[in-house]
Amino acid sequence: MYRVAAAYGLSGIRPVPVRIEVAVRRGTPGIHASGLPAASARATAERVRAAAAALGRRIPGLRVTVNLAPADLPKDGAAFDLPIAAAILARRGADVDRRLARTALVGELGLSGVVRPVRGVLAFALHAAGDAGIDTLVVPRAGLSELAGLHEGRLRIFGASDLGAVLSWLEEGAPLARPPRAPPPAPATNHPDLSDVRGQSAARRALEIAAAGGHHLLLSGEPGAGKTMLANRLPGLLPPLTAAEAVETMMVHGIASGAAAGEAARVARPFRAPHHTVTAAGLLGGGSSPAPGEVSLAHRGVLFLDELQAFRASVLEGLRAPLEQGCVRIVRARTVASFPARFQLVAAMNPCPCGYRTSGTGRCVCDEGAVRRYVGRISGPLLDRFDLRLEVPAVPWRDMRPGADGGERTAAVRDRVRNARERARRRAARLSSAGACAALCNAELPGPALAEACRLTAGAEALLGEAAERLPLGGRAQHRVLRVARTVADLAGSGRVEAGHVAEALHFRGGAPVVGG
Repeated sequence: MYRVAAAYGLSGIRPVPVRIEVAVRRGTPGIHASGLPAASARATAERVRAAAAALGRRIPGLRVTVNLAPADLPKDGAAFDLPIAAAILARRGADVDRRLARTALVGELGLSGVVRPVRGVLAFALHAAGDAGIDTLVVPRAGLSELAGLHEGRLRIFGASDLGAVLSWLEEGAPLARPPRAPPPAPATNHPDLSDVRGQSAARRALEIAAAGGHHLLLSGEPGAGKTMLANRLPGLLPPLTAAEAVETMMVHGIASGAAAGEAARVARPFRAPHHTVTAAGLLGGGSSPAPGEVSLAHRGVLFLDELQAFRASVLEGLRAPLEQGCVRIVRARTVASFPARFQLVAAMNPCPCGYRTSGTGRCVCDEGAVRRYVGRISGPLLDRFDLRLEVPAVPWRDMRPGADGGERTAAVRDRVRNARERARRRAARLSSAGACAALCNAELPGPALAEACRLTAGAEALLGEAAERLPLGGRAQHRVLRVARTVADLAGSGRVEAGHVAEALHFRGGAPVVGG
């Protein structure tokens, strides 16, 4: 007997079709799998045997050879349990073979025959929808919620809770579960309110600009000034995920942690705050079977690095490529995995080892050499990638005392952010129609589109030119100032970038201490 089944594997975030070939012939009885690592092949064979026994099904008492092609694709054996078992155990028949050949199956088998969730269900469904050779996808029933509201088109999607249900569907057409027609109502996201932040008018303004334009933000100041408090309030200022962004984040989180994480990512923009002891693989992604790291889990959201100087230099330097390219490429001997990583970076740092150098109270006990070494842990190229940098001073008692008035609430600031982003979106759509731009926010504006998007008044052009000469500003820094100025203009409702908008962008560009100073 020779039979073919279809499945999918993962290369980074990209699904790869896998052809499962099963041949039953005379020879030493047993299941012999090729195309899988030895340990995975043995584990898969044992799970299939146990699941078959639990269902009262009999594996042919002959040599069963299973081949997973292409053989050079690294594979996680657990996701292939279900298609292998179905190809071996389904009864013979032309209709069964035809249905099996046009059905992609993914799922891990328990010893009782239960079908357990696997990573990447949403990615598999989106790929299968465009696969001409596949008209049906069967996934674990527990993963159907991740596919809620997905427009199936010609692709039929089913969910199975156990192997017996899959075999009954293949042999007799028994019904299987279908995905919900619409996603569940999004729960309210209880972000901390910006009005809790007392004083800090400059920092609040920087936070608003960062949210409106998607700009990277560096906060420097003494301990207790409110840097972490400010960063935690940025997600509440951001607009909801668009449908396309929600799919992107769900795919990444589903591949990293499974269906439950993917479904949760549908609701709000990610906010990731890894500890400073995180490894390069933990931050950027990696492992023997490459998995997304914190920068990819923060895709379309915020990555917050507190105590920036405490991170290892090699880990921080690894951020430079994702910040520029919007993705992470993990190269292995036999594969290259790519994960999206278009995130907004917010970092907090102290001005010196004790933290009180800029407090003006004389509490700092650090010598100049210690300060230079401490601040110098952040390289110039990485510092240059922060669009907004400012010193966060300690809040005076008059602003902190009980009964003192707070600032604007998150809702009011979020409305301005939403309006500014909508202006940027309409402008990007207009430029995109001319083939110049496809940015989602001002921070993503490519260099060729800046001249059209950031039309400067004569005064603004003169001010930027003088600043570029006196500070000085390199080419990347000039572009970043232009993007921030464009955001400031959007918040003001201005079509052109004026001198005041450039002045504010320059102010926030130079607000943090310079490396080595």
